[in-house]
Amino acid sequence: MGPFRLFVVFFDLQSTLFIVISLYIFAGLCEDDEGPYHGKYLGKLNSYHHQVSGSIYAVDDWTLLLTSFSYDGNGADTFFWAGAANRPGPQGFIVPDSDGRTNVLERYLNKDFTLVLPEGKKITDIKWFAVYDIWSQNTFGDIYIPEEFEPPTVQKISTLTGKTNGIATESVDILDAKRIRLNQFSYDGKAKKAYFWVGVGAQPVAKGYKVPDEYGYLDPLRQYKNLTITLEVPGDLTIFDIDWFSVFDHDTKKSLGSIIIPEALNVPPSLVKIIPHKNDLPNCLQLHKDFQVSWEVFGPQITIQLAGQVGEDEYLSFGISGSTERSQMIGADVAVAYIDGYRGFANDYNITALTPCVKVLGQYKGVCKDELVGGQDSNQMNTAVRENGVNIITYRRQLISPDPGDKEIPAEGSLYIVWGIGKLDENKEPAFHDLYSKTDIKIELTPKEPKNNCLSFTRSKPEPREPWKKGQIFDKTIRIFKAYIGPSGAKKGYQAITGHPSTALAWYINGLLAPELWLRRGLSYVFKVYGGNNPHSAEYYHPLIITDEPHGGFDRLTDEAQSKIRVLAGVEYSRRGRPRPTVAGPLCLAQHNENRDRRQDDDYESFKKFNRSLVYTCEQGEPGTLEFTPNSSWPDTVYYNSFTQANMGWKIHIVDSFNQRIHSGGDTNRFLNFLIIIPVCLFVRQLF
Repeated sequence: MGPFRLFVVFFDLQSTLFIVISLYIFAGLCEDDEGPYHGKYLGKLNSYHHQVSGSIYAVDDWTLLLTSFSYDGNGADTFFWAGAANRPGPQGFIVPDSDGRTNVLERYLNKDFTLVLPEGKKITDIKWFAVYDIWSQNTFGDIYIPEEFEPPTVQKISTLTGKTNGIATESVDILDAKRIRLNQFSYDGKAKKAYFWVGVGAQPVAKGYKVPDEYGYLDPLRQYKNLTITLEVPGDLTIFDIDWFSVFDHDTKKSLGSIIIPEALNVPPSLVKIIPHKNDLPNCLQLHKDFQVSWEVFGPQITIQLAGQVGEDEYLSFGISGSTERSQMIGADVAVAYIDGYRGFANDYNITALTPCVKVLGQYKGVCKDELVGGQDSNQMNTAVRENGVNIITYRRQLISPDPGDKEIPAEGSLYIVWGIGKLDENKEPAFHDLYSKTDIKIELTPKEPKNNCLSFTRSKPEPREPWKKGQIFDKTIRIFKAYIGPSGAKKGYQAITGHPSTALAWYINGLLAPELWLRRGLSYVFKVYGGNNPHSAEYYHPLIITDEPHGGFDRLTDEAQSKIRVLAGVEYSRRGRPRPTVAGPLCLAQHNENRDRRQDDDYESFKKFNRSLVYTCEQGEPGTLEFTPNSSWPDTVYYNSFTQANMGWKIHIVDSFNQRIHSGGDTNRFLNFLIIIPVCLFVRQLF
C-alpha cells in the first residue's frame, strides 16, 4: 500500500465506523494495484483452523481466483463451501475444487487456482465463501461477499467514430484486461500507414504502441466493412496501462478515429499468458505478434536472432528481399530456422519460385537450399533454444558472402526484408508459409541509436475452429474423375483433411478439395487430368500419379527413396531407368480473387463457401487421361498425388465390394450431393 495522509476529526461512533470502512475499501483497492491484475479483490481469507490462508478475487459472475492458498489437508470431511445464509453453516453447497471435482479437499501449499461455482450459481447469489468441514460443522476459513457487490464483466464503452476514412463502429466492448472488441467496425483502408494504436495522455499521439490486427499482423490496416473483430493489447500492457485506442495514420501523424478508455474498469482479468523475452542484440523489430527479429552489425559480419512462438514442427524464415525497391519473395536470400530435438538449424535458401524445391528440366527451382543450386550454406549457427514454446535461434553470416548466389548486406543504410512462418514437411523442408507479410518492410542496419519495438510474447487459448468437412466420393456408378488444381485452403483445408503440411496448391477432384475416393477392384477408372503440361513451370506442372506412399513428389526423391515406393499409375521408365510422368494435361486452376487475401482462408465456415469465392481459368486443350484398373495386387489404401510436388493429394480406398465401406470419420454424403459446390458453370462445362 502506497503512503498517504489522512486528516480526520472523530465526532461520534458513526463517523468513526465510516472512516474504518473507507480505509478497508482503500486497502482493498491498493492490494489490487500490486502485481498483475487478477480481478476484483475480495480480501484475504479469515483463518481459524488448519493453516487456511490466501487471497480471493472475483474473476467474473461465476469464477473465484484463489492466490497463495494453503490448507493442511487434515480436516475429516472438508470442502470449498458457499451459501446465502448470514454466516457459514450446513445450509450451503459444495464448490468444485481446482480440478472441477467435489472430493474431500487435499493439502494445498501456496497454490494459485480458479474455482467455478456450480451451474446456476453466481457470486451475487452468495454471502460468503468458506473452507468448511461438514462432519464437525466447523469453518476453517471464510470470507464475506460485500452487499451490492458487482463482479467483473464485459464493459461497453462509447463508440469509435472518425471524421474521415469511413471509420465507424456500432459499439466497443472491453472484454477483459487485454482484449478490445470492435463491433461492426468499418474503415475504407485508404490510408497507407494506418494502424491500430494505443498510448497514454489526453489524446492520441505518434508516441504509442502498435496493436496487432485480429490475425496478429502488424501490417497497415486493410479495408473493413461492418466486421466484428477482437484485438489484443500487445506485450505485457493491459487496459489499465493505456488512456486511448485509435486508428492512427503515421503518414500524417493524425488520428483517424479514437476512443478514450475509462479508468478503473471493472473487467475480468485476462487469460492471456505473458511470455517475457529479452533480446540479446541491440536492434529488434516485431514482425508479427508471434515473431521478432533482432540484429547487430559488427565488422564484416551480421548477427541475427530469430525468436518466434511456433510449434515444434514449424520453422521461422527471414531474409533479404529479392528486390531493392520492395519486399519480394522471388529472388530472396533467406534463412529457414528450426529446432529438431536439441539441435538448431538456420539453413541458407534461395527462392526462385513460390513453390517447394522441385526439379524443372533437371534444374532445381523454388525454395531450395543454396547447396542444391550450386552455392553453399553461408549461415553459421550460434545458439538455439526452445523456451516456453518460443524458438530462439541465433546465427551469423558475412556481409559480403563468398557465395555469389547470396545477397550482399550493406554495412550501413537500409534494405527490404521478407519473413514467414510455416510447417516443416516429412523431410524437414519448409512447406508453404501460413504466416507472412504482404507489405513492404525496410530495416535500418546500423541506426545512430539502437531501435527496439519488440514486446513480450503473449499466448491465449486458441478458439476452436471447426475444420471443413472432408470430401468423400463413394458412388459405384462413377468411373470418371476430373482432377484440377486449386488453393489448399489454410489450416481448415488440406492440413485438416490430411494431417500433412500443405503447399499453396492441392488437387480438386470432381469439385472437392483432396477428397477420399472409394474404388472397386476389377473395375476400370479414368482420371481426366488438368494439372498443367508445361515442364518449364516450377509452380504449375503437376502430372498425376498413384502410388502406395502418402506424400507424393516422386520426382523430388532420391533413387533410393524412389526404389521403396510402388508406383501404380502415371509413371513410365526410360531405357536408362529414369521415371517420367505420363499424364498432365492443360492447366485448370482455381485461384483467389485478386482482392482476397489467402491468409484469411480460415474465415470461411465451409469449403462450399470458400469454393464459391474462387475464380476459375482453364487453358485450351484436351485433358490428360489416366486409365487404370485396380487389381488384387493393389494395397487396400493407395494415394493420388503430384509427380513433382509433395502433399497435394490424398487417399484412394480399394475395396472388393462397395458393401464393405471403410469409415474414416468424414462426411458420408454421396458425390451427387456435392456437385452444387462447383461455382462456375462455364468451368463445369469445360471439365465435363
